[in-house]
Amino acid sequence: MTDADRWTGAFQAHRAYLRAVAYRMLGSVAEADDAVQETWLRMNTSGTEQLDEVRDLRAWLTTVVARVALDMLRRRGTRREDALPDPLVEPVGGPPPVPGPEEEALSADAVGLALLVVLDRLGPTERLAFVLHDVFGVPFDEIGRITGRSTSAAKQLASRARRRVRADPSVPTASPARQRRVLDTFLAAARDGDFDGLVALLDPGVVLHADAGAGSPLTRTVRGAPEVAGQALRFATLAESARPVLVNGMPGLLAAPNGRPFALLGVAVRGDLIVQIDVIADPVRLRRLGLPAGP
Repeated sequence: MTDADRWTGAFQAHRAYLRAVAYRMLGSVAEADDAVQETWLRMNTSGTEQLDEVRDLRAWLTTVVARVALDMLRRRGTRREDALPDPLVEPVGGPPPVPGPEEEALSADAVGLALLVVLDRLGPTERLAFVLHDVFGVPFDEIGRITGRSTSAAKQLASRARRRVRADPSVPTASPARQRRVLDTFLAAARDGDFDGLVALLDPGVVLHADAGAGSPLTRTVRGAPEVAGQALRFATLAESARPVLVNGMPGLLAAPNGRPFALLGVAVRGDLIVQIDVIADPVRLRRLGLPAGP
């Protein structure tokens, strides 16, 4: 085995983990893949002698991909406030795989689209500190080196981000299992045309964000339990084709009439009530996600 083969294999062993880090940093599948590719290129140009001196390749690669993602965040500027992040979607079905370190990393912060929207409101260094420490357990001294700050300053960055995340009412507090039960009940009520049943599952201040593409009349934000329930009933026919998926590791639904993906739905549940619903029905975004076709 050549040195190139050895380092290629080592990188591939950490690829899923690096993609998870980059995705939580950037909230975009495409940008996360770009960040991972840039990390690979930087590893390739580092030279065998330098890499041989690396004691912990995973930590070294984490530093590289985090710096790449931080640069991308700084160049990006402010996103549209109502923009939804690109979700990572996995079909549900069959026996669950035996989790390894990378799979555990991918599901470690399984809190859905709502958290990603909140993270987009943080500054780049705050987001990096929160994601690396609170999600992936990177020590604060390493975060300080990545951001060019002291360990104490890195702790303060993560603390500020943590307070903002916890204070946001759209971030779910229910377990994935509880969210699935609530979502299944919501889906059943929509299929039955049960308006009162839908309202009973919605927080009075619930917000629905729908992205059907630029210029589409279906792209909108709806607030309030009766209003959101009314929207759900308008599209009750789609509920017949909806099937469970995981959206960023949390329960969601994919509506695919005639086997063609039409809309992806994720929810945030606090206690026993849905506080936010995110719907992606933009055909361009759905194609980019490579969603599985229906049966």
